[in-house]
Amino acid sequence: MLFRASAKTVAAMALDGSLFLHLTDQFARMHGHRPGTSEVRSWERSIPVLATALDEAGLGDVEVMLEYALPLNSKRADAVLAGVHPSTGEPSYVVVELKQWSQAAPHEDDSTLCHVDAYAHPVLNPVEQVRRYCDYLVNFNGALAEHGHRVSGVAFLHNATEFGVTGLREIERDGRGLLFTGERRGAFLDHLRTRLSGSHSGARAADELLSGATVPSKQLMSVAAEEVRERRQFVLLDEQQVAYRMVLNAVEKAKYADRKEVVIVTGGPGTGKSVIALQLLGELYRRGIPALHATGSQSFTKTMRKIAGFRKREVQDLFKYFNSFMTTKKNSLGALVCDEAHRIRETSANRYTRAEHRTGRAQIDELIDVAYVPVFFLDEHQVVRPGEMGTVADIKEAAAKRDIPCHVVPLDSQFRCGGSDAYLRWVIRLLGLEPGGPVVWEPDGRMQLLVADSPQEMEAFLEDRRSQGYGARISAGYCWRWSPEPKPGEPLPPDVVIGDWARPWNLRGDRAVSGAPPAALWATDPAGFGQVGCVYTAQGFEYDWSGVIIGPDLLWRGGRWVTDRTASKDPVFKKSTADDDVDRLIRNTYKVLLTRGMVGTIVYSTDPETREKLRELAGGVERELATA
Repeated sequence: MLFRASAKTVAAMALDGSLFLHLTDQFARMHGHRPGTSEVRSWERSIPVLATALDEAGLGDVEVMLEYALPLNSKRADAVLAGVHPSTGEPSYVVVELKQWSQAAPHEDDSTLCHVDAYAHPVLNPVEQVRRYCDYLVNFNGALAEHGHRVSGVAFLHNATEFGVTGLREIERDGRGLLFTGERRGAFLDHLRTRLSGSHSGARAADELLSGATVPSKQLMSVAAEEVRERRQFVLLDEQQVAYRMVLNAVEKAKYADRKEVVIVTGGPGTGKSVIALQLLGELYRRGIPALHATGSQSFTKTMRKIAGFRKREVQDLFKYFNSFMTTKKNSLGALVCDEAHRIRETSANRYTRAEHRTGRAQIDELIDVAYVPVFFLDEHQVVRPGEMGTVADIKEAAAKRDIPCHVVPLDSQFRCGGSDAYLRWVIRLLGLEPGGPVVWEPDGRMQLLVADSPQEMEAFLEDRRSQGYGARISAGYCWRWSPEPKPGEPLPPDVVIGDWARPWNLRGDRAVSGAPPAALWATDPAGFGQVGCVYTAQGFEYDWSGVIIGPDLLWRGGRWVTDRTASKDPVFKKSTADDDVDRLIRNTYKVLLTRGMVGTIVYSTDPETREKLRELAGGVERELATA
């Protein structure tokens, strides 16, 4: 949230201009950069309209929370109004989405989407947008978990006439999503009076909402069975819902027009790619449309099979690998959902592939050919192995060769790392994946960052978090050799040795050994805490607290990062792998490891100089980890 005050205070500050200076300063402090010109302009044009409406409705004491951040997510509602319900006396909240649009038309195939002249692609209907914000708050704010009736939503298109937005209101179904135009301003004021009392202050209700405990994130793996079968665990917001609807619409078109279409969904860690992928699979499955889920990750696929297909073998069979389609007939599927598509490789052939199947055909071509609508979810900055080539350019080129339409949907908001955009940017700047150099971390109230002096301190801190009910894992750069797997009953070999601290790597095989889970379940089975995970078992997963050991393959020297390929024990790095590629892949590896935590990250480097730099960049303040 950028600002909170009574409606009459907001109106006064908007009038003298101080409100927008305050919003700009708060935005820069919280996000690490100044807001764009268009965002400031929208504040200047829309907030005074809302404040004036509240004042004229006699609701000057209602509390207004501007740019209200949704929990565990970087999305922000334009405003949340807090007050007392005039009939029940209970706390009452109205989520307001402000639009400057003068006109908008519903999408011809789907009224939950709409077309606005300013955008090249369809966007979410604001009625659907604000309804989903309300649903999301009920799901993730403890103050509303048992009181969903207390929250409602309105989209106020204050520049629009009724004629200009004809058709958008067709999807109004309940008080969670209503639309008002400037032409129906009187009806907007009347509606606000039905939800908010003009004779009570909204301060206490706002306090209650802001102090509501954040409901723990519904981890993707633990709810996969319900997700595939019922699709009720997650609420898709804004561009997530656009991506979801675009794919479903493409599948429906392909069914009737016999025409292929490729959809690419791009986004960084935690933007919801896998959630959308699962929701798509579940919906297509229920519609009777032949569809499969595929990844290049053994851990991810095996976990999906185990959890999502716990009772039904047919659900397990929905989860395949990218190299499963070498002999599959063209267009045998209605849709193929390719998750973690940045892990697509040049070909599907490996040492076990039969000679007659070694055609040299590109894996991207196989994935496009097998379905009427192949969907690729990817993050180009998560490429961690040589030979991974799932990029937007590669997929678009492969589609163009076949004259197949290809649509790209970018995802901006993220749910990982407590929804902290600032933390993700800090990691990217830290590792030099964007220009500008590392910056000092400024706590934003969403993500915690700590630096440990030793692996023992890190482990003790995470054990304490686990005793409080949090999930935790320790992962490390691939700087220690992997011992042969022990026989059942034998202790796990201590591979990761740092001074007098030693722990085993996660298992490599498909079976549990000596109490440790198989490799594919390291990130989701609580017993995985006893071993150190590598990037290949951590990628695609998340847990509450992430402990990251930076090994000697990444060092801070002479005011910059230096990668040492000789310190890496990763067998995928061959002599023929160029130094620049190794440097990029090592940095990408630590980006993956540093973005697994939902609540916080504690990091340790084996190198004293690097550790000191990390402590400086983490804020330079000594912390008592046991009580942090």
